[in-house]
Formats: sequence, structure tokens, C-alpha cells
Amino acid sequence: MHLEPDACFRATRARDARFDGRFFVGITSTRIYCRPVCSARPSRRENQRYFASAAAAEGAGFRPCLLCRPELAPGLALIDASRQLARAAASLIDDGLASEGGMDAVARRLGVTDRHLRRVFEAEYGVTPVAYAQTARLLLAKRLLTDTQMPVTEVALAAGFGSVRRFNTLFAERYRLQPTTLRRTAARPSAVDFHRFVLATRAPFDYPRLLAFFAARTLDNVEQVEGRRLRRSLAVSSADGKPLAGWLEVRQASRGQGIEVRIDARLAPALPRVLAACKHAFDLDCQPEAVEAHLGALAAARPGLRLPGAFDGFETAVRTILGQQVSVKAARTLARRLVERFGTPIDTPFPGLRLVFPDAARLADCAPAEIASLAVIDTRAKAIVALARAVAEGRIDLVPNVDVENTVQRLRELPGVGEWTAQAIAMRSLHWPDAFPAGDIGIAKALRERRPAQLERIAQPWRPWRAYAVMHLWSSLEQS
Repeated sequence: MHLEPDACFRATRARDARFDGRFFVGITSTRIYCRPVCSARPSRRENQRYFASAAAAEGAGFRPCLLCRPELAPGLALIDASRQLARAAASLIDDGLASEGGMDAVARRLGVTDRHLRRVFEAEYGVTPVAYAQTARLLLAKRLLTDTQMPVTEVALAAGFGSVRRFNTLFAERYRLQPTTLRRTAARPSAVDFHRFVLATRAPFDYPRLLAFFAARTLDNVEQVEGRRLRRSLAVSSADGKPLAGWLEVRQASRGQGIEVRIDARLAPALPRVLAACKHAFDLDCQPEAVEAHLGALAAARPGLRLPGAFDGFETAVRTILGQQVSVKAARTLARRLVERFGTPIDTPFPGLRLVFPDAARLADCAPAEIASLAVIDTRAKAIVALARAVAEGRIDLVPNVDVENTVQRLRELPGVGEWTAQAIAMRSLHWPDAFPAGDIGIAKALRERRPAQLERIAQPWRPWRAYAVMHLWSSLEQS
């Protein structure tokens, strides 16, 4: 990735938040690297070096600033085809996939060879994927040491290190201090039953409209929206495959742009996955100025509108099938019956959260008739079971940054899954910014055109941000 020094210096001098996370500044006099928004006294220009990633800065021998904390910088969304692969790989690494399965797992998820991935990744970030992953693990560990009370041993494992000894050695070599030293200097949280994190994003960020979207689709006993907070139960697996269940709560950050997340301490072994789920659900990697510039007048009335993702891709896909050709209210009713019948009980401090949505393995064992008995149309019951079996067997992976075309095609091949359903799942479960469910009634109303082929033609100029266009079209109906 080419960085123009004059532009980087101007952005750093102005502490321009638009460039936060797009590059990092290494200070040669202190060997520390910062975000361009760092509040420390600016260094002289001749002492500044610019890097496309935190990994590139650390690879050049710089240590992260303890004031601006580079690990808190917002991420980057997919922008165009030339960068899409590298950015998707970086997102998967940040989400912890490399720690679980190595670079082979990242390459397989993206449908490319290791060699090709390394080539495009180095061109974009200036370091190898392996070096980037090591920095991501160290920065996550630094964040856990600073923001939680987790023991150092648990921090090392949650961040993806195979041994505490290796973690201590790398941390000391890279950052010139011991993990226990950083823990002693960190603020001590007051509670021990949850961990708190602040996840940043870029302005503008329309949190109220995003929260309203989730509130309109709240699933009783699994989710609740109270005031400006969203709470829900969540089931995930740790890096070693251990099933975990707990709760999380999201609210708008009190300072800056982004969200504040409280995560049940029971989910600590899977923190990378839980943080990734929050990041995708609230679309924190979005670059709103790029989306809005491309969509033009369509986006002008609602700056900062985001694309709601999924906390759990399988759950969202099942609920999408239940929502075929019915109202949002009717879909919620069907989903409530499903979770009351097949969900798993969980203890939480919130009376409205008492169940976890059934996973793919649970629904894969069901006969379609069991689901149909909940007043679900037979074809949809069969589609849910077919989807559950495909996910449980590993034939379909409903997470962001997969091979979208291949996944959408496999969804289309399932009984009862048509183009609208496949695209709607891609839009939220895969968090694909160019998904476009052309048969959607809301899109047809907003554009006053019912022919899907014609809607596809109308939407062509909006690529590669058609999913954001859909959100703006839906929102325009709410205001009419």
C-alpha cells in the first residue's frame, strides 16, 4: 500500500480522525509508533515514518504507544477488488482464525492458495500474513492485559499463543516490558463477572438507526433492547473447540465513535470471536465516506447509516428463512417458537435473556415435521433442516469473508432457498456489502418497480455497495 509522506504528515499534524487506522506513525527518536490521532506532542517531520499496518511498524522495530493504543484503531472494510482479498485476510486474522487454524485455514476460507495470499497481502500491508498475525495476537494480549482482570495465563491462551512461555518471550522482545508489568500499571475494572471493551469506528456512525433495526427484530428470550442498550445471549466455541455460552451487552461509546461492549466472563476463552461478532454486527469496519460518495443522493439524507451484520450467521440465516414472504412481526413469532422448543437454557443477570438459539447440530438432528409443528410452512421447515445439516457438516460456512459466490451458490442449491433468501443471508450473515435481494418487497416499493430484472439494472451503478443501498431504500420507506 503506497503512503504519500506529505499527506500522512498533514493528517498527523491535524490529528485527522478520517485517517485513524489507515496508517501508523513511527517516531524514530523514541522507537514508538502511534495512531495519527495520538494526543501526544507532535514530533518533528524528519523523525516520522509511516506504515500501512501496525505489523509493519513493529516489524521495523517500533513499539506501540501506551497513550493512543494502536490496538484500538478502527479497522478497514473491503473497498475494491484489488484490495479485497488482502483486507478480508486481515479481517480473518484479526478475528482469530489464524490462531485457531494457521494461515492454511485463512487461505482455505478465502478459496486461494497460501502463495497467492502471501503475495497480495505483502503488497497491501508490507508484511507477511504470519507477521501480521503475530502482531494481532500481541496487540490483543496487550488489550486484555490493560482492559480486563484475566490472569496472564488466560490472556495468553485467549490471544492465540500456544504457551505462556512463548507469549512472555515475544511480549518482552517486542514491547520491552513484561506482561505482568503492564498489568500492574493498568486500571483495575470494578466488576469481575464481565469484561468491558470499547470498539472504535469512523464517523459518521448512526448508532440510533442501527439499534432501531435490531430492536424491530428482537427475538424474545434471546435478545432485548432497553433504552440505548442491546443485550443478547450467545453461543461460541473457544480456539480448542470447547462450547461456551454467555451474554453480552452493547451500547454507544460515551466518547468518540463506536460501541462499548460488556462480555460475560464465561466467554473469555473465545474473546476474539465475540469481539469479531460485535464488530460485524455493528459494521464497525465501514468507511462511510466511501460508501456515501459512491451512492450519492441516495445516501445524502442518512449519513452514517450502517449495514447490520449478524452476531451468529447460522441464527440469522434460519430467521431469514422463517421470514420468507411474511412480515417482520410474523417472523419474530416463528423464531420465538423455534427457540422455545429447541433452544438451550442459560443463566444471565437479565430476566429477558434465558435461552440460547439452537445451533446447527441441534437443528440438523430434527425432522422437518418437528419444525413444521410450530406452524412453520413445510417447505421452510425442510429448508431449515437442510441448511442446518450443510452447516453442521461443514459444507456451508455462514461467516464474513468467505468465498461469497461459492457460498451463495451452495445456498441456492438447498431446497426452499431461492435468490431472495440467498442474497438476504449474504447481506447479513456473510456481511457482504454488495448483496442485493432484488425480489424484496421493500426495495420494490421504494423504487416503484416490481420486476427483479429491472431492479437489478437500476442497482448496477451502486456496486460494490448495493447492500448499503438496500438499507437506504428501506430507511426511506420509514420516513415516507
